[in-house]
Amino acid sequence: MAKKLFVKTYGCQMNVYDSARMADVLAPHGYEPGDSAESADLVILNTCHIRERATEKVYSELGRLRALKDEAARQGRRMLIGVAGCVAQAEGEEIARRAPVVDLVFGPQTYHRLPEMLVRALDRYTQGGTGSGGARVVDTDFPAEAKFDHLPEESRGQGAAAFLSVQEGCDKFCTFCVVPYTRGAEFSRPAAAVLAEARRLVAAGAVEITLLGQNVNAYHGESADGGIWGLGRLIRALAEIEGLARLRYTTSHPRDVDDELVAAHRDVPALMPYLHLPVQSGSDRVLAAMNRKHTAETYRRIVDRLREARPDLALSSDFIVGFPGETDLDFADTLRLVREVGYAQAYSFKYSARPGTPAADMGEAVPEAVKAERLAALQQLIGAQQTAFNRSAAGSVQPVLFERQGSRAGQLVGRGPWMQSVHADAPDRLLGRIVPVRILDGHANSLSGAVVTADGPDSNTHRVAVHSAIERAIA
Repeated sequence: MAKKLFVKTYGCQMNVYDSARMADVLAPHGYEPGDSAESADLVILNTCHIRERATEKVYSELGRLRALKDEAARQGRRMLIGVAGCVAQAEGEEIARRAPVVDLVFGPQTYHRLPEMLVRALDRYTQGGTGSGGARVVDTDFPAEAKFDHLPEESRGQGAAAFLSVQEGCDKFCTFCVVPYTRGAEFSRPAAAVLAEARRLVAAGAVEITLLGQNVNAYHGESADGGIWGLGRLIRALAEIEGLARLRYTTSHPRDVDDELVAAHRDVPALMPYLHLPVQSGSDRVLAAMNRKHTAETYRRIVDRLREARPDLALSSDFIVGFPGETDLDFADTLRLVREVGYAQAYSFKYSARPGTPAADMGEAVPEAVKAERLAALQQLIGAQQTAFNRSAAGSVQPVLFERQGSRAGQLVGRGPWMQSVHADAPDRLLGRIVPVRILDGHANSLSGAVVTADGPDSNTHRVAVHSAIERAIA
């Protein structure tokens, strides 16, 4: 009889990919994905350490799962609980100590070992009867072997829009970030392995693939002839796969935008005209304190090069306000950069210290009230740019990949080239297909449109409309 697996995923797209691969690893061992924790035989929390209070949220969820586990025991059913991902990597033994309900704790580099971990966890039940016997299974090593070499080739597929991890880890050591400590050093998968997995995803129904990495444009994978490919070269090879219509990548570091990648934005039609390029601050003084290894001006020059190569390129970014020592003048520099660059979307947060990072010991804390005030001002500016960008789409025709059903009957939701969420009345048979949609209106966070039944859209119209929208957003 099949056992039920439920994975709750927090945080980034990399975790979404990892959760899917955990299901692939466990499928040969009789586990099928379930819809809820209530009926699961194995529940995994795949955690993220980037957001504030991430650890507290995990312990809160574990409290809820404890009640479910006790109820399962009363029914004569065994439920195993695992904590995976970056919180697991950072907290390891502390999770096992504070949360006896947990059976497995494992980091993002060891989930390929899940089957053997489960055997060890089940042995605890044999020894202790209730799961209390023996030590809990904790695996937060950085194994010498690459986990990708031990993952099953076959995958259940991710649908029309799929994620593909090509690079992991980070060597940048930004002073606010835990990623180098939870994901390890930068590692790039061989190009042949990436291409092979991409072909399998396309065969399973994917028409769009997003390449993932902590610093995805630092990709330097070995090619079949023993050379090294950068991300630009990899994108060109992926674009040749029959049936793969769209490519995206995230998350990027400005330092790793090279000429080859810029040229790929110019030359590869499948590479979508939307790029997430985090800057974090517009102040050179703060950027230096963050150890970002770029200045505001170098960031502006990179944006100019990219937009020269692809005039309809839209940008999103990440911002941190209230970094230790940030002054009013520093924050004014950030607002000035946002106005000059212009963003279709951005993620912005108040700085919160991560234990073990250099910034946590810097002192010069910015008062919470000041952080809140700055964040509100930044989000108001970014929100106005995003709304203007979305409204400027009205009247254009965009190719939309419908990914899911909408909130009401007869409605589908998809994404256009610029990552905007598009809602339109359409039959379910269009799910998983790229369809021309005339945009009727733009809203703060989405677009509404109508399916075009005549010939496909004019790509030149798209480029002109979006280029004009970018110019208006900057103004």
